[in-house]
Amino acid sequence: MGASFAKVSTNLPPSSSSTSSPLEDIPENCISIVFMYLDPPEICNLASLNHAFRSSSSADFVWESKLPSNYIFLLHRVLQLQQLTAHPKKEIFATLTRPSLFDHATKEFWLDKKSGENFISISSKALKITGIDDRRYWNYIPTDESRYGSVAYLKQIWWVEIGGELEFELPKGKYSVYFRVQLGKSSKKFGRRFIDVGEVHGWELKPVRFELSVSNNNNKNGQKVSSEFYLNQFGKWVLYKVGDFCIESPNFVAQIKFSMIQIDCTHTKGGLSVDSVFICPHHFKPTFSL
Repeated sequence: MGASFAKVSTNLPPSSSSTSSPLEDIPENCISIVFMYLDPPEICNLASLNHAFRSSSSADFVWESKLPSNYIFLLHRVLQLQQLTAHPKKEIFATLTRPSLFDHATKEFWLDKKSGENFISISSKALKITGIDDRRYWNYIPTDESRYGSVAYLKQIWWVEIGGELEFELPKGKYSVYFRVQLGKSSKKFGRRFIDVGEVHGWELKPVRFELSVSNNNNKNGQKVSSEFYLNQFGKWVLYKVGDFCIESPNFVAQIKFSMIQIDCTHTKGGLSVDSVFICPHHFKPTFSL
């Protein structure tokens, strides 16, 4: 068997460092067209093969096909860029995939690196919270469990009403809205996580109502949806789904309004941490760690 293997080996063409790879002979415009059918991570992996692939991977028309339909809006609204022609499309895509704070660092936007889909997070400081200015009821506490460095914490109140809104252009598709909240106040001592649930009360008596409405200037009625949940999971961040909405046409600036309400004044509620609101594609399944 060894002799047979040796015989086959001697029939192989001699290797030469001067022999170019067949891949080098593929025209760059053909490579670029193929890249349009691949996702961004695949393009970046193939770009490392040789010079032709690396050059083709930077073509503007390749990366424009990966950018969402609202990318010009994003450059103005999120990145505050005015001179768009000075930036290659590959650079624009890479920049938009990095989480970017906007609106005085109270909101954050990013594109998914693979699909190019839109994700938005809205901090508690961008929400309208009834009683937030009265330290007897609410205050902001620092924490490393929020991407914003702090959360709104409710000590005790009769009337809970938290709302917010966002005007934003989104690509066609179906989206979901979540509130990220926790029963209890988290902290760290000696590197370990501790949860204080001593002020948690009142949430088991009546459910919290979540509401969502989406409209534009041409359609004031728009879409409306609501949901109700009992808050009963202590000591961990939970994403409560408010509802879904659809964007049916491109270049549509949606007026998105959302709220969570518990206004039964027969009892007080307390011990609630409110971090943020999260807007994502409908098929995406978020986790508590967002």
